[in-house]
Amino acid sequence: MTNDPYSKRPYLIAGSVVLVVMIFIVRLFWLQVIDQSQKQKADNNALLRQVIYPSRGLIYDRHGELLVFNQPIYEVTLIMQEMRHGFDTVAFCQCLGIDSLDFAKRIDAMRDKRRNRGFSTYTPQVFMAQLTKQEVASLRETSYKFPGAGIRKRTLRGYSYPYAAHILGSVGEVSQTDIDRDAYYQSGDYAGRDGLERTYEQRLRGTKGVEVIMRDSRGRIQGSYHDGAEDVEAVTGTDLHLSLDIHLQALAEQMLAGKVGSAVAIEPATGEILALASAPTWNPDILVGKQRSAQYHRLLNDPGKPLINRATQAMYPPGSTFKTLQTVICLEEGGITPQSKYPCSGPGSSPIKCTHHHGSPVDLLEAIEQSCNPYFWCAFRDMLQRDGYGDNNATFRKRYDLWREDVLKFGLGQRFQDTDIGEQASGAIPTQRLFNRTYGEKGWKAITIRSLSIGQGEVLATPLQLANQAATLANRGYYITPHLNTELTNNPALRHETGIARQWFDLTAEGMHRVMTKGTGRWYNIDSLQMCGKTGTAQNPHGKDHAIFIGFAPKDNPKIAVAVVVENAGFGATWAAPMASLMIEQYLTGTVTRKHIYNKMVNTVLTHPSSDNTN
Repeated sequence: MTNDPYSKRPYLIAGSVVLVVMIFIVRLFWLQVIDQSQKQKADNNALLRQVIYPSRGLIYDRHGELLVFNQPIYEVTLIMQEMRHGFDTVAFCQCLGIDSLDFAKRIDAMRDKRRNRGFSTYTPQVFMAQLTKQEVASLRETSYKFPGAGIRKRTLRGYSYPYAAHILGSVGEVSQTDIDRDAYYQSGDYAGRDGLERTYEQRLRGTKGVEVIMRDSRGRIQGSYHDGAEDVEAVTGTDLHLSLDIHLQALAEQMLAGKVGSAVAIEPATGEILALASAPTWNPDILVGKQRSAQYHRLLNDPGKPLINRATQAMYPPGSTFKTLQTVICLEEGGITPQSKYPCSGPGSSPIKCTHHHGSPVDLLEAIEQSCNPYFWCAFRDMLQRDGYGDNNATFRKRYDLWREDVLKFGLGQRFQDTDIGEQASGAIPTQRLFNRTYGEKGWKAITIRSLSIGQGEVLATPLQLANQAATLANRGYYITPHLNTELTNNPALRHETGIARQWFDLTAEGMHRVMTKGTGRWYNIDSLQMCGKTGTAQNPHGKDHAIFIGFAPKDNPKIAVAVVVENAGFGATWAAPMASLMIEQYLTGTVTRKHIYNKMVNTVLTHPSSDNTN
């Protein structure tokens, strides 16, 4: 018996039975405890979890006028697993106005997990989006023919005014990159694509909710699960209150119609942006709903480039408007005094000619009033060469860096970092490195860079920066970072000091007031508003000169600062100054009385208007 080969058979059989039992136990534990997929399938047969989409936050202007609201739309969803129970495809297509080929393409797109990574045959998948109440009405009436089909309510943006498209931005369908970056989104969701809709996406979008619905064995809805105890309410997005004055914005856009350019208005004491207009532009309504994709491509391919926000992204030589900044810097750094005088021979002046005929010699206030180029060249030269002899020595280079640092303190040559304005260009204030690379380290001096003295050459600024320069002059030496959300107002961190003495700003303001009463802006002055301004005509190597104007009003305790740029329009006094003057009048008095000027600005076409400018 000791050599019986079958003596261990009972142990082997018992061991095999124990092993099989253990495998079953482990498998059952895995299925019931660890792996929830089977439970999920069972739950999905009995329960339907529907996403409740929140309404986006509304957007208002500074006076509480509603700018952006929500309008209802609907989307049709399908649960593929349930469509096997007698789904009438022909009737379904008739209800939605599509053919069988379109139906098949949409089904294939739903199943494509590369494009729809959240695909599941047990959960609702978006079949068709952005339908009106009328378009889904017949589907509701015959819903019994379409097991697995559902109708889900969503919202699209609506606009009270056909203005401020660049500021407000738009809402569009999320990309796969958005989904990968933020778990909040899933295929078919919408998010802000540009403008403030993008900047404030997380606060505007709100929080999704969930509704749990109970179904019977045939998939028919029986009502809320546990009387809604497991439902989660959606949370509406937070409203946004802007500093924008929509009526001032409308005026600016109306005057810029048929032109290329921009207009920016700021409240100096707060940094609140009152208007931020760019032309050409479009009615924000055209980027809503099914038409969004086609309209966006039209704008993208428009030769007028309406998608560029020229108020914040276009860069121009500031021209003679830069002379106001030169004034306070040259006074502060000791290059000139209020009594300094320089000769001017009009167009015969050298090395920089003057575009005006006036007396000589010229003092500072006369130079601002008459926009005398030779005066500001001499002031710039004497500021750089103070304590030196005009050569490119250590003292000269130190003085240049000092000048550049002073300019940067006005917000020029850099993007505003502490703002809610997304798309910005930095402008340019040249460094020594640039001139060293161009002329050699010892090959340049004051006369080489004389064009900087009158806002030409390598100096570039955006209209937003020019308006902020005007606000800094209005505030007599400081600015609050320009912004659109009123919640940013009164933030002490947004205040930036130039460190330049107030007396020099007072003197410059007097000169700017004389521009409006005796100089190039006198045709558009309103005495009661105490306007201060400076016209500019910026040379353009690609065509006709740009018309520029900066200004503020009233002279004391200013309420508004403005910058206007009209591309290829010639003299600043002809186009930019009257537009700015009307904006100042509108904001300070609530109306425009000089209808003849308004009509000229609105009805004159200076360039071929964009085909998509629907304002």
